[in-house]
Amino acid sequence: MPQLLVLYYSRHGATEKMAQLIARGAEEVANIEAIVRTVPEISTVCEATENDIPDRGAPYVTLDDFKQCHALALGSPTRFGNMASPLKYFLDSTSSLWLSGAMSGKPAAVFTASSSLHGGQESTLLSMMTPLLHHGMLITGIPYTEPDLHTTLSGGTPYGASHFSGEGGKNTNISAEEKRLCRALGKRLAETCVKLTN
Repeated sequence: MPQLLVLYYSRHGATEKMAQLIARGAEEVANIEAIVRTVPEISTVCEATENDIPDRGAPYVTLDDFKQCHALALGSPTRFGNMASPLKYFLDSTSSLWLSGAMSGKPAAVFTASSSLHGGQESTLLSMMTPLLHHGMLITGIPYTEPDLHTTLSGGTPYGASHFSGEGGKNTNISAEEKRLCRALGKRLAETCVKLTN
């Protein structure tokens, strides 16, 4: 059964909730198994070691999880219009998979949350696409056939799912439109994966 990896970093919980919704949307497609993984915090001062098992949330991702997946949904909160450092740190460790072409031809999608409505959601989504394109992955977004892209007053872009989390990430309540767009992204990625693996 094809595995769809939903890999995220979340500081306040909104991106984690989005990851769960994307996984749920993916599993609406027959013969897809969604696995949810996260990345550990990183130290700003020196190399630090986290416990093997996080205190809460999904297990930490491994290079094998990344390599063995058939599709990838990648999510991060917005940090000055870019992905958060812990996710970038993990991606920087995947050069051996890049050299071997292990991810080439696999479909991928991206998602984000930001504390302000125009706080760099789209540039963050684009920044997450760049390493995936270097890996040779095939980027899927959300087409405008999804009605919520036309009406949302919160998050949602054709580049990927997004959420407006408010100042300090206090708004972890995903809006109805954002929920539907997360599930639609997961479902579209899973459908693409099934088509490419058959």
